[in-house]
Formats: sequence, C-alpha cells, structure tokens
Amino acid sequence: MLSPNTIKDIIMNNLDCDLVDVKGDDGTHFEALIVSKQFQNISTIKQHQLVYRALGNMMQNEIHALSIKTMTPSSWEQLKKME
Repeated sequence: MLSPNTIKDIIMNNLDCDLVDVKGDDGTHFEALIVSKQFQNISTIKQHQLVYRALGNMMQNEIHALSIKTMTPSSWEQLKKME
C-alpha cells in the first residue's frame, strides 16, 4: 500500500518543486498540491502531464486516483496572502 509520503518523495525527486503536499488514507486515492517553477508559462494540462511523467508507471498500477492542483510559486504566494 502506498503512502502519501512515498508519492511526495517520488514527485520531489523527479520535478523541481518548491512544495509538494500529498494527502490520502486508503493507499490508492490521493490529492496532491504541487508548487513548481517548471509550471510557469505552460497550460494546466501540461503541468499535470509533468506530474504524471514524474510518477511514471505508478499511475497505471499503484495509484487508482490522483487529484492534482498545480501552482507556480507566484500564484502560491498570492493564494497565501488571500488566506
């Protein structure tokens, strides 16, 4: 069974991230917030493709569902100011 920390480590090892927060408690369904400079000036679809690429075959096997929220560092800072 996968843990959120395992997924977090894999994403952080394969993407240049400022922040990765993964939640999930059943071992197959997860939610991830990923903040990365690599997301600047690319579409949300391409951002998610980068995350899927970072996870490799895990999306076909171990991970049944992954809800992804991607943000650039500047959009993350703006969101934090609004809270």
